[in-house]
Amino acid sequence: MEENLKPEVMAPAGSFESLAAAINAGCDSIYFGVNQLNMRARSSHNFTIEELKQVAETCKAAKVRSYITLNTLLYEHDMALMKKIISAAKESGINAVIVQDMSAIQYAQSIGMPIQASTQLSISNFESVKFYAQFADTVVLAREVDLMMMKIICDKIKENDVRGPSGELVKIEVFVHGALCIAQSGRCQMSLLSSNTSAQRGACLHECRKTYIVKEEETGQEMKIRDGFILSPKDLCALPFLDQLIDSGVSVLKIEGRGRSPQYVDTVIKVYREAVDAIAAGEYTTEKIDAWMERLGEVYNRGFSDGYYLGKTLPEWSGYSGNRAKTQRAFVGLVNHYFPKAGMAEVKTQAHDLAKGDRIVIMGKTTGVVKGEVTSMKREEEFIEKSTHPDVITFPVAEKVRPGDKVYILKKRSLDVIA
Repeated sequence: MEENLKPEVMAPAGSFESLAAAINAGCDSIYFGVNQLNMRARSSHNFTIEELKQVAETCKAAKVRSYITLNTLLYEHDMALMKKIISAAKESGINAVIVQDMSAIQYAQSIGMPIQASTQLSISNFESVKFYAQFADTVVLAREVDLMMMKIICDKIKENDVRGPSGELVKIEVFVHGALCIAQSGRCQMSLLSSNTSAQRGACLHECRKTYIVKEEETGQEMKIRDGFILSPKDLCALPFLDQLIDSGVSVLKIEGRGRSPQYVDTVIKVYREAVDAIAAGEYTTEKIDAWMERLGEVYNRGFSDGYYLGKTLPEWSGYSGNRAKTQRAFVGLVNHYFPKAGMAEVKTQAHDLAKGDRIVIMGKTTGVVKGEVTSMKREEEFIEKSTHPDVITFPVAEKVRPGDKVYILKKRSLDVIA
């Protein structure tokens, strides 16, 4: 595969820490939300309009493209804010806006802001792609489109020379990793019916992730179905068949996770970056896939499935609640200082002690994510095997960290925690 034919690896950015982690991990682009008009309005940090320029400049300096998600349904009272966000994005240098509502599509087009057609539009066939090509340079296919349909759509785009407003062939974007929703392209009304908070307005309460009991009216007998988790699917993971997905002709590989930690972003983006590069080099092997899957299993997940891509009519159910990651973080303290010549970090331990041999992760707004192992440790000028808390210690760190960065210890999760 030629370098310029590699698909774009798109990373989620729910905070400045995750933004830095995504860039350092080797992403080609990032997507993020602003204020309340996006599908992760509740579950991630979301940036402010005032921070748009900083995000755009950070990405531009790293030669990474930036996209705003403005993909909720919009009501009449949202019009002014929608226009304000899209105008500010264009002025700040954001590369495109991801939208589903026609009011946002029309406004973005009117001011010359590049558009990506959101997966919320449920675009599932070539004719729909051709229709939205008059507005969008990139189309995010519905989650339910399988590999065979995906290839047919991509082939027809080339055969019919379908081009977007930029004059380039329309790009097809698909999700490759992260949370799956049981509803058709995420069009769920459970939160709206139960709590008057709409998932289509970015306020999903994840009702599908809860346990439910079926009650027989006449006798009052109750039964818990499939361990109670009858609506909660496993996470999507396309890594084991990523070569087939790329062969279908897609241009952008999108990773879900704006509500996840910087550590999650760092790990997942690094794995998919390595996998895409390995496929391009003809070095995508079973051994590498197994090693990558081990790494993906160390960060937040609900178990992995292939979603709908290999032809299943329904996703695989998780059968349990919450995180299935093999490791968990515990907060240790904050970086006081970094000595670049010595490659040493001075850390004030606050909530947890450290011992020689511990695995750690350091996260910060500019630093992103730095992982390592405590190979040696000093208190003042004396080598020690273990710190206390509170304490002030120094230890080697391979990459630059900064004052105020948070230090965590990584521990293995026990089976009873995972279950």
